[in-house]
Amino acid sequence: MAEASWYVVHTYSGYENKVKANIEKTIENRHLEEEILEVRVPMQDVVELKNGARKTVQKKMFPGYVLINMVMNDDTWYVVRNTRGVTGFVGPGSKPVPLSEAEMKPLGIKTENISVDFAEGDTIAVVAGVWKDTIGAVQKMDYNKQTATINVELFGRETPVEISFAEVRKMS
Repeated sequence: MAEASWYVVHTYSGYENKVKANIEKTIENRHLEEEILEVRVPMQDVVELKNGARKTVQKKMFPGYVLINMVMNDDTWYVVRNTRGVTGFVGPGSKPVPLSEAEMKPLGIKTENISVDFAEGDTIAVVAGVWKDTIGAVQKMDYNKQTATINVELFGRETPVEISFAEVRKMS
């Protein structure tokens, strides 16, 4: 099977989340989970001053663009290209060009494969960050984002929290 790469898709401005949802729905309907791995609208935290109050809001890093991690073939190209709201792939002519390692680094996309000594169902301890000294069972693992989701007790109820692989260690 071919290697998956990150591609940039141009969309109508303001349609990024709608395009993401439409592509994810198509992936599910056509069973392309093995070929189109992830669809992302890169966001960043921005501090705004409104009426003298500081407020942190999430803004799109690249309005009008969506990132897709996929194996490029005729089928996946057709599915993405013919999604409502997509105007085309970024690249010369009609040939999509994958992002390079240097282009992906500032976006927070890690390409190197990381191996961890825990899996879903294992109990882990958080050793750094906001949730330091928290212990929880791994509910979900996301190797693309290099995060593990654990349930922590927050305000008397179980709440799922995403924690970086670098901030946890397996309980023995």
